[in-house]
Amino acid sequence: MLLAGCNDAPGDAAKDAPPPNPLLYEIASADGTVEGWMLGTIHALPEGIDWRTPEISQVIDTADFLVVEIGEPKGRDEYPSIYFSLARSDGLPPLATRLPPELRPQLAAMLARGGMEAEDFAVEESWAAAITLARIDATGDPANGVDRALIDQFDDRQVHELEGLRGQLSIFDRLPEVQQRAMLAAVVRESETARKDPARLQQAWLSGDAATIEASAQKGFLADPALREALLTSRNRRWVDALIPMLANNPRPLVAVGTAHLVGPEGLVALIEARGYRVRRLP
Repeated sequence: MLLAGCNDAPGDAAKDAPPPNPLLYEIASADGTVEGWMLGTIHALPEGIDWRTPEISQVIDTADFLVVEIGEPKGRDEYPSIYFSLARSDGLPPLATRLPPELRPQLAAMLARGGMEAEDFAVEESWAAAITLARIDATGDPANGVDRALIDQFDDRQVHELEGLRGQLSIFDRLPEVQQRAMLAAVVRESETARKDPARLQQAWLSGDAATIEASAQKGFLADPALREALLTSRNRRWVDALIPMLANNPRPLVAVGTAHLVGPEGLVALIEARGYRVRRLP
């Protein structure tokens, strides 16, 4: 969701992609001892995107354990069960009435593109509707996400969760309805802009264009101060509190989280540096 525009047409993604250089950082203590690494991920990709650089491959081989936002489900039905237990409520107003009147034609167009009906969202809470609608114009597949690929490569080592699916979705679920509707409106409002240049943010991620990624993380629903605090900056602060003890121990982690969480003055790079560590981009 934090880079909802990171998608591309499957046939063109690999052909037009820049040379891979995703944001990869080395974390060292004040004396220069390497304590771990951070990799900015994207949670869905089309087929055929080659994102592994020699440096990323070396870090994957070297790291002692992996830290991700959400790990593997414990069973086939765990994730759907968690999602539906949080995302659905009875007695909700029609989806269109949760939007400003001027956005309702865009909503209708989005639903038509997705082969959906407004009635499909009769029991869908506003935050969940926003996530579903954001996927309509996205062609990336979560099965190709970097997080999934890394978890597979660490099948012989420990994988730690920062939030887990229930913890992450509960953040959305706890948003006041006014903020959920602001998120929903932003997704609908930005849909046409994203469709005009669907590859821009994906290519920014692939090439490690931190400036473009930081700028994108200040737009859409993240331009709303309350949503930005709940969905980005407060999570970054909690994550740093969890990561610092891991970095202080001898086993060295690879921390792999959505790229929008790494950049800017409120990102993980800046927050970890503020704790006395040296963080430098690789290569």
